Amino acid sequence: MQHLLNSSKSASLGDYLRQKREALAVDDRAFTLRQLAMRCGVTPAYLSRVERDEVAPPGEDTLLKLAYELGEDADVLLAMAGKISADLRQAILSRPKLFADLIRSIKSMPDQAVLKIVRDVRDGQW
Repeated sequence: MQHLLNSSKSASLGDYLRQKREALAVDDRAFTLRQLAMRCGVTPAYLSRVERDEVAPPGEDTLLKLAYELGEDADVLLAMAGKISADLRQAILSRPKLFADLIRSIKSMPDQAVLKIVRDVRDGQW
């Protein structure tokens, strides 16, 4: 998944979801379009249209269900859909200037530098 997001020619969200579902369906019939759609609370027709990029990306709740069912990181699927989770949106809105400055400061940093910042903050080392 990380390679997919870093490549200059990334697959669309729909392509990615379809490829992931079809790969899982090879060994597990629980990942047919119909079965996955049922577990995510959408119709098979709608999920098919999402996979073909014929409709706008689903909302956060559906993307969270898809991420769980497909074993994917929810934040990554949300990002592929051009969205952020409600909890991140709330955090950003609580300090918009600081988060804007932070994101602009780290956007061109290499992944390793960003990972170090994340680990330091998560571990309380600031």
